[in-house]
Amino acid sequence: MSSSSELLVIILSIALAVFLVLGITLIIYLIVLTHQIRKITNSAERTVDSIESVVSKISKVITPIYMSEVIKTFVNKVKKNKKGDE
Repeated sequence: MSSSSELLVIILSIALAVFLVLGITLIIYLIVLTHQIRKITNSAERTVDSIESVVSKISKVITPIYMSEVIKTFVNKVKKNKKGDE
């Protein structure tokens, strides 16, 4: 083998080693990132479930109140119409 081909083999080997180390490092960072994303999505899911529960409880209270207001308004209109007819 000539010295130029030996030099080329050494340069290519070093480049391959550098890219191999960079690839392994990138894979490790991607694994860490996916674990962090999984934690964030689990936290967001728990938060959404809690908010959904609170909204459900509030709607169970608000609906009867709203219906009583609608009935009260209807009764008041009927009373006004009866007074107006008399």
